[in-house]
Amino acid sequence: MSRIGKKIIAVPQGVEVAIENQTVTVKGKLGTLTRTFHPGVHIEQGASVLTVTMQSRAGTKALWGLSRTLLSNMVVGVSRGFSRVLEIQGVGYRAAVSDVGLQLNLGFSHPIDYPLPEGVKAQVERNVMVTLSGTDPEKIGQACADIRRFRPPEPYKGKGVRNAGETVLRKEGKKK
Repeated sequence: MSRIGKKIIAVPQGVEVAIENQTVTVKGKLGTLTRTFHPGVHIEQGASVLTVTMQSRAGTKALWGLSRTLLSNMVVGVSRGFSRVLEIQGVGYRAAVSDVGLQLNLGFSHPIDYPLPEGVKAQVERNVMVTLSGTDPEKIGQACADIRRFRPPEPYKGKGVRNAGETVLRKEGKKK
């Protein structure tokens, strides 16, 4: 029995949920999200509550908790939104928001222009703190992973792009 799957999802005021077959559309003040769920999972709508149940146990037990979490993320995304912060460390390393998306100077001979996915917004503070925000946590997480992949933090000096609060294990340099 899934402990996550059997929890109910509270729908806040101002959020509208429409269920048609296995497609769920959630509208809120920050936008609209739509997702089609697996046919083995049944979504029921109450007064201001959503409940996820399994239709059959064969092969859908693992999808029960996942479906509930995805649906909960949709409700939270359109009502409050999600955000993640990246830190850039290194001399001369900086970021700026441009027309295309995000322009990164990470020690290469050229600046990197990263086009932001649809629904993801970026803010840059002090040229080294990048905040990505939006309604879909999957798109935000993928954008963070793509940006970090350009220059992951290296273990000797710690230079590179890292998640806020992440600790990088440092190695001792070469001894003479």
